[in-house]
Amino acid sequence: MGLTPDLLLHGYSIGIFPMAEHRNDPDLFWVDPKLRGVFPLDGFHISRSLARRIRNCGFSVTINRDFAAVVDGCADRADTWINDELRRLYAQLHHSGRAHSLEVWEGEELVGGVYGVALGAAFFGESMFSRRTDASKIALAYLVDRLRQTGFQLFDTQFLTAHLASLGAIEIPRQQYRQLLDQATAASADFTAELCQTPQGVIQRITQTS
Repeated sequence: MGLTPDLLLHGYSIGIFPMAEHRNDPDLFWVDPKLRGVFPLDGFHISRSLARRIRNCGFSVTINRDFAAVVDGCADRADTWINDELRRLYAQLHHSGRAHSLEVWEGEELVGGVYGVALGAAFFGESMFSRRTDASKIALAYLVDRLRQTGFQLFDTQFLTAHLASLGAIEIPRQQYRQLLDQATAASADFTAELCQTPQGVIQRITQTS
């Protein structure tokens, strides 16, 4: 019996998440890092150059407009942990309102994005991609702003990369993560709430708290 969406959500609720060794590997395994990457929602770093890009790039940002294309964009690399089974599971979670995408567009071309799973007031960021300079950073800035405005308490990044660290992500011990996870999953948030996210508004809200 394969992994089900309900079992996948249960895994997230207890602090573990699935991965595949590579795109062609049909098997999945659970990961439980000793050190967990998280994004403090009041600690996102917007540099002056990124603020300029957000103001002047001309990109438009949407949510849940093309979830499948965002997952495809994240998997479109030489080495990926997103196999067909995970694509199927995330698509099912999206259809049930548990998984969400944020897209960055240049005209009608998808040039960046991020997707993840929401459970209570916890958001589990899965992957992101960029086809233009800073498109993934812009996606993260809009995502952090949306999570803050819609009641989320925890933004899980699973692992800490140099890219994420440069934007304000940190590592915390497993025990501390699980305490934050229990608090967040017991609360509620609404990822799809109607928001007005202008470039200047996103910059102002984030820089006021970072």
